[in-house]
Order: sequence, then C-alpha cells, then structure tokens
Amino acid sequence: MDNSLTTVCFALAEEAAPFKKVCGDNVPVFFTGIGRANADKAAREYLATHAPVLLLTCGFAGGLDPALKIGDVIFETDHEPVRAKLSAAGAKPAKIFCAGKIAVTAGEKKTLREQTGADAAEMESATVQAVCRERGIPCATVRVISDTATEDLPMDFNQFLTPDMKVDMNKLMLTVAKKPWKMGAMMKLQQNTKLAAQRLGEVLLKVIE
Repeated sequence: MDNSLTTVCFALAEEAAPFKKVCGDNVPVFFTGIGRANADKAAREYLATHAPVLLLTCGFAGGLDPALKIGDVIFETDHEPVRAKLSAAGAKPAKIFCAGKIAVTAGEKKTLREQTGADAAEMESATVQAVCRERGIPCATVRVISDTATEDLPMDFNQFLTPDMKVDMNKLMLTVAKKPWKMGAMMKLQQNTKLAAQRLGEVLLKVIE
C-alpha cells in the first residue's frame, strides 16, 4: 500500500498541465475522466492500492455566483487544517454543486444557482469526496472558475460527450469547421482555461509545500 502524503486528482490532463509541469512525479496525480460514474470508478481503483493522508479533487468549474471571476480558485472541505491552508493560498470557500451535465448558458447557470444555492458547478468532485469518506481519507475539492455565471459557452459541449463521457474530438472539430464564426469565442475560452489552470496550479503548489 502506497502511503503518499498527498494525492491530487483531476478530470482531464488540461486541468493539471501547469501543476504537473512544476511538480513532475513528486506529487502523485491520477485522472478521473468526466462525470460522476468515471470519477467513482477511478477513485475506487486508485484508493484500492493507495492510502494518501489527503486527497485533493481538482479541476475547472463553471461559475454560478456572478461575483466569481475567471481564475478564482474555490474550495469545499470539512478538513479544518486544509481549509486554513487553502485560504492562506488565496482560495475562497464556496458551495460547489456536482452536476450531471455542463451548464452551457447564463440562463442555465442562473437557474442552477436558484435551485441549489451553489456558487459553482462541476461534474466529479462530490463523488470523489464520497469515496474518500467511506475510507476515512481527508478530502478537499479545489476548483478554478473557467467560465463565469454571466457568460454563455460558445457551444453546447454536452453534445460532444460520448455515452461514457469522453469528448468526441472529431465531432467537435467538424462542428467548429461548419461554424467558423464561433472560432473567436472558442479561442477566448481556450485562453481562459489556460489562465484558470495556471492559477489552480499556483494555489495547489502553495497548499502542498
């Protein structure tokens, strides 16, 4: 059994890139894929052979609170020492909703906030938290805002997810090719996600030091 001090999981490699660039193999990292089912499976498989003293479940989140900006890092945890470290690193406590699909429009985000009272939405961390609770492993959700409450995403990315919640890149690229007027918004989203991933990495490094 590997008793590494802290493990970090992300849904996708893009979310982890800046953090991995600095940490290399010094901090254990695993990827869950998109959605609750994939997160549950990946977390159970990893924790079957590893026993970290802390697991951080990380990645992008869509803002539901209009006050949250691109690059704002938010967190949710019952673990007080980690809460203090995250606050000191510049992250903000928040209520984070684990959704079954991507909230695409500002209207959808507004409705989700009204229904849940959440500040942001993502698709994996509540499941990872639940698996950790079963095993008595302290866990914190650490997410970064990659799109705000008041903006629409350039496309409905739900339509590009396969039944097992993988991104069908061929379908996505074909759709973009057919709608060249969307290219500017797609490039802006890419810039925002790169900025968000960089900011997330900076906070995580301060917490793990």
